[in-house]
Amino acid sequence: IELTFAEILRAFLRHDPDVIMVGEIRDKETAQISVEAALTGHLVFSTLHTNDAASSIIRLYDMGINEFLLTSSITLAMAQRLVRKICDKCRRPIAPTASMLRELEACKINTEKLQLFMGTGCSNCGDTGYKGMTAIHELLYIDDEVRKVILKGGFSTPQIREIGRTKGMRTLREDGMEKVARGITAFGEVILKTQDFM
Repeated sequence: IELTFAEILRAFLRHDPDVIMVGEIRDKETAQISVEAALTGHLVFSTLHTNDAASSIIRLYDMGINEFLLTSSITLAMAQRLVRKICDKCRRPIAPTASMLRELEACKINTEKLQLFMGTGCSNCGDTGYKGMTAIHELLYIDDEVRKVILKGGFSTPQIREIGRTKGMRTLREDGMEKVARGITAFGEVILKTQDFM
């Protein structure tokens, strides 16, 4: 019946909503309509499959959204990953290794008097050492400096990420290590969930 993401999005826009949630942008047509909706005053939320926040700009560009439209329509990109939480019932302190301390310090964590934890496994967590999940996040604000780089063309993910970091953006790994330092999740869990883009 030719009922596509793009057709449904067009039908929603005919009702002139203030806020639109697009489940996922996966093709050029959906990306184009979403960007046009953002340009005409709608607040558009959507998901996009990328490794990190900076990669979302490249992904939309690769889908055919030009530089001017990218800079005019995007205000914020957020990446997130789920990590397992350490079980409260069998949580035990561990001594950090030298390599753990180096990684934590590289992620701007104060390692003085730092106490790390791990779950040993119990009936509460099914002997896994983990119970429940939490998210780690990375927020990239698309400010004037990022817009200038995009408009010049030839931009890259590391270039955009570095601008974000100079403005205070924490990477997924840095946010994860902050949760390690707070005893929420384990060091190895964060390394595992963030290794594919480091």
